[in-house]
Amino acid sequence: MAEPTFYLFDGYNLLHAGGFADARELRDRLASFVALKGARGVLVFDGAGADEEHGRLAVRYAPHADALLERLAAEHRESEHVCLVSSDFAVRGTSGQEVRKVSSRLFVAELEPAGHQEPKRSQVADRVDAATRARLERLRRNE
Repeated sequence: MAEPTFYLFDGYNLLHAGGFADARELRDRLASFVALKGARGVLVFDGAGADEEHGRLAVRYAPHADALLERLAAEHRESEHVCLVSSDFAVRGTSGQEVRKVSSRLFVAELEPAGHQEPKRSQVADRVDAATRARLERLRRNE
């Protein structure tokens, strides 16, 4: 299956599964995630609030988040590779078989910290045995 290009996130479901400090932290992590993937996403919360755009991530509020997630999955599953991130079995069951489904817990476990991390620099000392290291040190000191 191709990499998803459109992610649908069940907001409160992910918030509780991931131990995020608050909705802002979750939003920022997901905005970085979709940006790094070259995808786009919609984070949906139950309730009232101001809809927002954070780069390639939209944040939406709805009286019934499940209904909005189902509708968005139905609207996009024919034209994009959709991934629904939710542990709600009802939503996952009605989103359609064309939609990839991932539980919130599994997604959070695989969610890597955003940002670029440099690999540890390799040094010659890390690759030689102690005797060789001692001889090299003596040569360096002209002993």
